[in-house]
Amino acid sequence: MTSAERTGEEPRLRPVVLLPTYNERENLAAIIAAIHRVQPELDILVIDDSSPDGTGEVADGLAAADSRISVLHRAGKEGLGRAYLDGFSRALGDPAEYTHLIQMDADFSHDPAHLAAMLEAASSGADVVVGSRYVAGGRTVGWSRRRRLLSRAGGTYARLVLGVGVRDLTAGFVCYRREVLCALDLAGVEASGYGFQIEMKFRCERRGFALREVPIAFPDRQRGTSKMSFGIMAEALGLVWRLRWRERGARQGARG
Repeated sequence: MTSAERTGEEPRLRPVVLLPTYNERENLAAIIAAIHRVQPELDILVIDDSSPDGTGEVADGLAAADSRISVLHRAGKEGLGRAYLDGFSRALGDPAEYTHLIQMDADFSHDPAHLAAMLEAASSGADVVVGSRYVAGGRTVGWSRRRRLLSRAGGTYARLVLGVGVRDLTAGFVCYRREVLCALDLAGVEASGYGFQIEMKFRCERRGFALREVPIAFPDRQRGTSKMSFGIMAEALGLVWRLRWRERGARQGARG
């Protein structure tokens, strides 16, 4: 039992933000500054996939000047999911013993102003907090009609096939309680691209963890070029059926 539990105090959150980067040189310093303006106590782990534009070098310079920033350099681009899994491993092993790990994009699609509501939900008992575009109060800003249709159709399709309650399955602005990630079989996570977001929420819900969605405004990225494409979404939706059939096979095996 911790001292906070003995005194009846709320345990203090010790979150870390994970920022995966690939060619985000023009965004990195600005997004970190924006995070620290609203949440100055947050540590930030930059996970760079050997960006050819020098993002990793920028990250190293920022880390040298600020103890709240650290950098994980990866050998190359292996997909968003692999970057987050390596980031989880680094953060969970950090001596700081972070209580919560927050996924966040470096391109300003995720507004740091929403961090307060997400951390409040985490402190109120949610195991996983999802910054959601598709609950009451959530919205997208500046998206094309095609992109809105692609996102909503893909998310709805995945929800129906998997039978999950989370409305924004592809959301990438997510806060995980440490114990959730320690309980999951992260080595068994299959998806390496954007399907990673779907697979993680599916695994969390099936394990019985409490997922809560808080509304966010999700603008089109302010700088650089979006990496989303129809091919990436199609790959993620193919994963949905593999997850569905794997779960069905496990249930049949358990009954046998």
